[in-house]
Amino acid sequence: MRTSISESLRALIDAEARRAGFEAVAVTRPDAIPLAPARLAEFVSDGFHGSMEWIAETVQRRAEPSTLWPEVCSIIVLAMNYGPDRDPRDILAKSDRGAISVYAQNRDYHDVMKGRLKEIAGKIVAKAGGDVKVFVDTAPVMEKPLAEAAGLGWQGKHTNLVSRAHGSWLFLGTIFTTAELEPDQAEIDHCGSCRACLDACPTDAFPAPYRLDARRCISYLTIENKGPIPREFRDKIGNRIYGCDDCLAACPWNKFASTASEVKLAARADLREPKLSELLLLDDAGFRSLFSGSPIKRIGRDRFIRNVLIAAGNSGDASLAPIARRLLDDASPLVRGATIWALSRLLSGREFGDLAATASKTETDTTVREEWLAALTVKAD
Repeated sequence: MRTSISESLRALIDAEARRAGFEAVAVTRPDAIPLAPARLAEFVSDGFHGSMEWIAETVQRRAEPSTLWPEVCSIIVLAMNYGPDRDPRDILAKSDRGAISVYAQNRDYHDVMKGRLKEIAGKIVAKAGGDVKVFVDTAPVMEKPLAEAAGLGWQGKHTNLVSRAHGSWLFLGTIFTTAELEPDQAEIDHCGSCRACLDACPTDAFPAPYRLDARRCISYLTIENKGPIPREFRDKIGNRIYGCDDCLAACPWNKFASTASEVKLAARADLREPKLSELLLLDDAGFRSLFSGSPIKRIGRDRFIRNVLIAAGNSGDASLAPIARRLLDDASPLVRGATIWALSRLLSGREFGDLAATASKTETDTTVREEWLAALTVKAD
């Protein structure tokens, strides 16, 4: 029996994907996610996207792959495992350390994956002609529904992809191609009655299974949120200084997960359990140096220090107060505001009151002045 061009192309794709370090690859059609548009529209209409306006602005293109690129005939979805070598929740008990989400403890996965996807895409064009486009979470593409349609896993109740082979630890990338490929069979939902991920969320960010209110999610609050972290969530954040893995780590399917084999995705020693006392000392140059090549660099020094100050305030470690106090004179109002909250937690009522009596008088930013007033009110109570 002769092998068709489609079959030989698929064999090449599978072989090149393995060579490039992808654990799984599957194919779907651009019209394979018919329920996605309504779900995305509901997410936006409910305001669950928070300040992520680019989601609202790209609803149509995001929900319909063929709107993004009308020529696409097949979508190849590839997954790279980034499984940790330990339970990422263990660090939550170490209040003097900062908890960084597993995916951000080394190189930016966009950089790791995109070049390899381009290599695979080039091999596709060389063999079959046509055209291709490569995406790694940098365009309005709904990778998770597409991955489910392609059979790589299913969107669990925490809205992330779950794989029977890799649990919740997968990065996704897509190759849009004009080549005609036989689609794989979609995966079915295997969550059953389990709600471990929902119950694990510290901030109750899931109003219902399969629905996420990003405005309550610690990953959103510490990464996408550009302003002060709402007071109602600060104590619940604990020592999480960049993202949160609680719902992912709670998934029972992780018992089948393996540690990432890609060296560039393995945790850097200095980012496994960084000391809050050292992170509080970072100026802009130090921040950029420490997080060169890291996804953390994207949020900038001020937002990062804001997060570290929240963790410091939750630590109960009074030795951090003198370090934090230096940041009352920081150029960033965002940092000064978070410093006030941290010091209100680390100092006694008298110490904080004496500090406020002098420091608050020189503050000109309205938002920061409101932080002083709110902190003093709480201390008085």
